[in-house]
Amino acid sequence: MNRAEILTLMNAIMTKRGRPQITDEAQTTREANFRSLDFSEAALRIEMKINRELAFDAASMRRIETVKDVLDFFESVTTAN
Repeated sequence: MNRAEILTLMNAIMTKRGRPQITDEAQTTREANFRSLDFSEAALRIEMKINRELAFDAASMRRIETVKDVLDFFESVTTAN
């Protein structure tokens, strides 16, 4: 999946939760109000969309601090073979 698709999916989750959409990749996930539950829902939605399970480790997830980090993370795990 590309960044635009991932951001659209993230914003659908934000809208569903009654929160403002994300417009700035430089925001921290805390500033954007994108929580761990939102991350999990995004991962599940992405898995359903690409029809495969995402493979990632806890260490890589601990480095996620900004919206850009989330987008980079999902982009890398969805394009990995």
